[in-house]
Amino acid sequence: MRITSATVADIPQIVHLLNNAYRGESSNKGWTTESHLIGGDIRTDEKSVTEVLSMAGSVILKCEDEDRIIIGTVNLQKHQQKIYLGMFAVSPLQQGAGIGKQLLKAAELHAKEAGCNVIYMMVITVRSELIDWYKRHGYIETGERKPFIEDGLTGNHLVPLEFMVLEKAV
Repeated sequence: MRITSATVADIPQIVHLLNNAYRGESSNKGWTTESHLIGGDIRTDEKSVTEVLSMAGSVILKCEDEDRIIIGTVNLQKHQQKIYLGMFAVSPLQQGAGIGKQLLKAAELHAKEAGCNVIYMMVITVRSELIDWYKRHGYIETGERKPFIEDGLTGNHLVPLEFMVLEKAV
């Protein structure tokens, strides 16, 4: 298992991973699925990932298996002295193998190397098992909430949803 920075050539694999980890039938093989909260099979597309990858201060770290298949990703975006963490996914078939923990460690190292002292993220408030997992890894609730607005691409909300902001000092 190795973690490196993704390139434009990795975008199709990243999109496939993100969609399979969070949406549709394949996501139900893991514990990070949102299929019970958001309808449809699409969480992102190549255009969206390309935009994120090309933003100033943004990097996507990828975790590859021995066959160079991407089995985990995390996007890190520098905003002043903080790093925003998003697009965090592990293949549903690989969840529970420590890949997510390794990606979080790599994210923290990246934040320190970028001169940042805080990593923050947004998590759907009803995802208590995911929130608990982040808390076990040092993230705390900030008390801040943000609306989760349907965007026409990523599926219809099956229940009312909002985000909470979690952060960790690094």
